[in-house]
Amino acid sequence: MIICVTGMMAAGKNYICSQLEKQGFISLDLDKTAHRAISLCTPQILQVFGNEAASRGISLTNKDGSLDRRALAQIVFSDKELLAKQEALVYPKIIELTNQYIEENRDKSVILNATVLFKTPELLSKCEKILFVTAPFFKRLIRAKKRDKMTFRQILARFKNQRNLLDEYKKAAEEDGIPIEIIRN
Repeated sequence: MIICVTGMMAAGKNYICSQLEKQGFISLDLDKTAHRAISLCTPQILQVFGNEAASRGISLTNKDGSLDRRALAQIVFSDKELLAKQEALVYPKIIELTNQYIEENRDKSVILNATVLFKTPELLSKCEKILFVTAPFFKRLIRAKKRDKMTFRQILARFKNQRNLLDEYKKAAEEDGIPIEIIRN
């Protein structure tokens, strides 16, 4: 069995995953998978976004030569076309790594812990169920502030970007006939 656990920032997805793990599921955090994919795609990312970064006076690399993901985010989240370019580079690697994990664990029940799994229909269609985790706005705001070391402005911008998340999942789930269960945390 494969299920998707999703929801907005700081809603409690990791907590729900931990409870399911107690029941025998194993969990793949697709945020971490995305970080690994970005790391593996660093040469292509530097090539595609290097000129844009230079024109803005932004360095895409850290002192050790690794990719500065915050600097990349500053560029790609400022323009939908640039974000689409980054996704076109990184999503195939995320899909590959996730499929590899699923295959390696085909005899186990797997959780895909992912905020935007609907953007990869190839993966979402493997899920038998979607658990959409919600929590009150102020509870999420406090959790995010404690956990993520971001300013309130940054957190609110992420919240705003995710405001239609449930609708996106409903559309994607309807296409594949995947049931959605809403969990209030």
